Amino acid sequence: MPRSIDYYFTLDSPWSYIGHGAFMTVMRRHDALVRYHPVNLSLVFPQSGGLPLAKRNPLRQRYRMLELQRWRERRRLDFNLKPAFWPFESALADRAVLALIRSGADPEAVLPRAYAAVWEDERDLADPTVLASLIEAAGLDAHAILAAAATEALAEAYDTGSRTALKAGVFGTPSYGLDGEIFWGQDRIDFLEAALASGRQPFTA
Repeated sequence: MPRSIDYYFTLDSPWSYIGHGAFMTVMRRHDALVRYHPVNLSLVFPQSGGLPLAKRNPLRQRYRMLELQRWRERRRLDFNLKPAFWPFESALADRAVLALIRSGADPEAVLPRAYAAVWEDERDLADPTVLASLIEAAGLDAHAILAAAATEALAEAYDTGSRTALKAGVFGTPSYGLDGEIFWGQDRIDFLEAALASGRQPFTA
């Protein structure tokens, strides 16, 4: 029986973008089922001690730039360290992923395109026309998906899901949940795969 992994992410996170391909490769290798959970960091950070980038100490901001360059090289990616349209308001894009899920579509048809749009192509993912073009490129009904994403019901589902993520132990993105054990950061994918391969019981704190 396939193992299930809870994938907590947001489309404006460079680390979610950097780790996405590696994560999905591991999921395919282990025939694992991915449960997608877009997370509203503006709701999560105040409850978990996190800070948006602009409010972090300059030492941390400078070190982040080093890490971005290291991981760009390690993952063999080609992306902008300071893309033109970042940071951006990610709520609509994240909620569009929820709308995709509710429609029965595979989010993987859109997610790699969306991540690349921000970090590689420097497009504005807060712009509904940009989102629509990405959804249409995946062969899906952009009008229906974005209409659903703009509803109050999806806004509530987005925030409810983020509060549920907090209860699960998530305080940043990306995070991966296996049997209740949280692996925070795309640099923990190796640990996640090791846990999948060994079949060990989840660690607890």
